[in-house]
Amino acid sequence: MQMKPLGSTSLLVSALGFGGAPLSVQGRPERSQAEAAIRAALESGITFFDTANTYSLDEHDLGHNERLFLDAIPADRNCIIATKGGLARPGGDWTYSGRPQALREACERSLTVLQREVHPLYYLHAPDPKVPFEESFGELTRLQAEGKIEHLGLSNVSAAQCGIALQMAGVAAVQNRFHFFDRRSMDVLDYCAAHHISFIAYSPNGGPGQAARLKEQPLLQELSRQYEASVHQIALAWMMALSPQLIPIPGATRPESVRDSAAAAQLTLAADDLAKLNACVATDAIQS
Repeated sequence: MQMKPLGSTSLLVSALGFGGAPLSVQGRPERSQAEAAIRAALESGITFFDTANTYSLDEHDLGHNERLFLDAIPADRNCIIATKGGLARPGGDWTYSGRPQALREACERSLTVLQREVHPLYYLHAPDPKVPFEESFGELTRLQAEGKIEHLGLSNVSAAQCGIALQMAGVAAVQNRFHFFDRRSMDVLDYCAAHHISFIAYSPNGGPGQAARLKEQPLLQELSRQYEASVHQIALAWMMALSPQLIPIPGATRPESVRDSAAAAQLTLAADDLAKLNACVATDAIQS
């Protein structure tokens, strides 16, 4: 699989990554199936894996996804496992946890779970509305200065918040939801492209509900037949053509789904077909 730089750093990652959340949250598969999905990603050339300390069932299960990647990926494989801090899972709910001390504890806990001394890429999972953004991101810059984080990332942020962060430190990657029917982060993608920051698109197939909708989209169906590719591959190939900074990280629980998504990295769509897809998105996108 093609490799590309992570932002302006010297790190190289696969042009398409793997999102780990479905392997550890509610409805997760058996461990053997989860490990098989990760192996399928490795066999497909994927070297960029996305996790978080809170990809788990609840607060008693923190680190489940991180441990899964640690156990399933051989230590001698040259892979980047990026993780995050800034959310919590009390009783299985998703809540914000952006206080500096909470972020420090999460970062250090993840170092222990992943058995490493420094995170190659560590994200603020989401801005906490009860904590000034500068305080949360500022703590990550201090952890970076202490040698516990190599490169900083942001997730679920606006272009304005990216600008604030860049005044404080370098940002290697921004991870926001982005898919065929949801392009609300297009301005963030444009900002990242202008500042040489990787834009990591999570839920690029839109999750179960939108993934089903993709299969019913007429143009995607037409191009699927034309290119002899799945509609998901067409949607991912369109997305990757939007910007060299964009790296989708589809999640999956089945090895065959992982392989299907990975094949999109080898698919090149003609310029006129990309134009049709862009026009289709402009009229067919929803804000959810």
